Amino acid sequence: MNAVSPIASVTDDLAGWIAPGRTAVLVIDMQVDFASPEGVLGAFIDMGVVAPALVAAEKLVADARMVGVPVVFVGLSTSPETDSPAWNERMRRRGGDPDTDAALCRAGQPGSAFYGPQPEPGERVVLKTRYSGFVGTDLDAQLKQMGVDTLVVAGLTTECCVDSTVRDAFSLDYHVFVAADACAAYEADIHVASLKVMELNSAILTDTAAIADAWKGAD
Repeated sequence: MNAVSPIASVTDDLAGWIAPGRTAVLVIDMQVDFASPEGVLGAFIDMGVVAPALVAAEKLVADARMVGVPVVFVGLSTSPETDSPAWNERMRRRGGDPDTDAALCRAGQPGSAFYGPQPEPGERVVLKTRYSGFVGTDLDAQLKQMGVDTLVVAGLTTECCVDSTVRDAFSLDYHVFVAADACAAYEADIHVASLKVMELNSAILTDTAAIADAWKGAD
């Protein structure tokens, strides 16, 4: 990751920037349909490419819980009613058929279940119908209620729902840090390019090892 961003250069200041009391971890779209061989996308994508990010995210979540940093699980939850005309028409124009093609993360179906890190009882879960965790949800209100002004973001996929959520978070004046090794795309070049774009425009890149070091000794 150092080829994408000078992660080491932020390490000295990271402890203050992501201190417990001001920070929440967002885990985005780590769900069966996006990450499991048994999900919709697993039928034609080798999910081995996202496995390291799942492991890293599990460690990030465990480290956050140890120091009292709240973890918010953000997941896609769709239904025919949330499939807008624009979304359906885009699929048609790309050669798909929204009436017959398998939809992702249908509410109440196995594909929408979280995969990898799991919410514990009492942890916040925010369900969305669009790429960004902030569109059509109360995520911003929940974070403000917790007194959070800083986000550490992990999830799938780097270029889609992670990027969309990060952009909106920055536009809402959150300090945003992306745990680069706890994110993944299905193609390595897209992952790297997306990290670079986020670093240029809306976030600071770090990794789970640096985050764990920053939280060492936190009350």
